[in-house]
Amino acid sequence: MKYYSLEELNNDIIKCEKCPRLVKYRIEVAGKNPKFKNDNYWSKPVPGFGNPVARIVIIGLAPAAHGGNRTGRVFTGDESASNLMKALYEVGLTNQPTSTNKNDGLIVKNLYITAALKCAPPNNLPLKNELKNCSVYLDAELKLLKNAKVYIALGRIAWESLLSSFRRVFNIEINDKKFTHGKCIKIQLHDNTKYIIASYHPSPRNMRTKLLTHEMLVNIFRKAISYSETHEQN
Repeated sequence: MKYYSLEELNNDIIKCEKCPRLVKYRIEVAGKNPKFKNDNYWSKPVPGFGNPVARIVIIGLAPAAHGGNRTGRVFTGDESASNLMKALYEVGLTNQPTSTNKNDGLIVKNLYITAALKCAPPNNLPLKNELKNCSVYLDAELKLLKNAKVYIALGRIAWESLLSSFRRVFNIEINDKKFTHGKCIKIQLHDNTKYIIASYHPSPRNMRTKLLTHEMLVNIFRKAISYSETHEQN
């Protein structure tokens, strides 16, 4: 299906029930965290959000069971969101360092945030067929975000999903697919240059073990801003 706007796409995403396991889980997990037991969970697929003419796009793995699945906005209301927003705020890509709920006043600047999978998966581990089912939405986002120049994949699964989407959308085969933090692939299309950057996911585990630090994440976003401001063309 061809989508003509992000609004149209996001309306379709919210109604999606392609993956029975995910449909069941996103509903069953509601209220299972004692901290949020009285919250009214979103419990539906979570679309992307941000500036539709953004030059920078962030792709995460999936909504967190008690984050995006609870609040209805990806990277909102959990520790990963907190880690991410602190870094984005430091480099000026958001107006505040927190993302707690859909009505918290968060504004992202020159940025669109989405995920490879639109539903929270059990144990944060999506199945291959679930990622395949959801790939049509990521493809559509790449097509609609026409101003995008820099794409940041948070984690290996997001990285692999993004490379696959690039192959389908832009007819580009990327040979060096290995995920390593800080890796940047420069892609020259017929009319512009795009960059794909890999970063460890800002999960609590990665941050606590220092696999990813706040400074490392900030450096990724500084690099992204720098590339987004270049004007290379054929």
